Amino acid sequence: MRRLYAVAVLCLFVLAGVASTAPTLSKADYRSAHKYLESTRKNIEEATKGLSEAQWNFKPAPDRWSVAQVMEHITLAEDYLRGFVEEQVLKAPAVPDRDVAKIDAMVLAMVPDRSHKFQAPEPLQPKNKFGSPEETRKHFLESRAKTEALLKDTPDLREHAVDNPPMGQKLDAYEWILFIAAHSERHTKQIKEVEADPNFPKQ
Repeated sequence: MRRLYAVAVLCLFVLAGVASTAPTLSKADYRSAHKYLESTRKNIEEATKGLSEAQWNFKPAPDRWSVAQVMEHITLAEDYLRGFVEEQVLKAPAVPDRDVAKIDAMVLAMVPDRSHKFQAPEPLQPKNKFGSPEETRKHFLESRAKTEALLKDTPDLREHAVDNPPMGQKLDAYEWILFIAAHSERHTKQIKEVEADPNFPKQ
């Protein structure tokens, strides 16, 4: 009986050791992600502030998106990716022995890089879901507030990870939040590209 008890206790210690291999979210990580979410939100607000209807709807070419369409895509993606984190990533098991600093840096470098273009999946393609640019902006700000709350209220973001096939890595929930902010940075650059077009309406 004593031997069985000793084996059980040993197993508990081993399991505790395995569970602790997933890094917890540090205060520095929280501050970094919160700052990134705030700065990318402010950049979107500034890039879309005071645009006329003509400016919102201007398309540089038939196969390119307008500012209104880009803004809708950013908003749809914010909802979609945060839902993915809440419904799938946070329910996934821990993945030990990940170089989180390296993967964090990869997300921050690769996602905003517009030298590589991708086709948006069908659910994230703009279809005037929100009815107007103003409603789209409003929905984005509400959605970003929910993303910031998720970061603030979820201490175990580092303890769950799932595959991100394009990056060839498993991303933990914290890295998926970085991905959300980086995605909005990527498409804020796209908005500025539209606004820099020589034919962009003056007003």
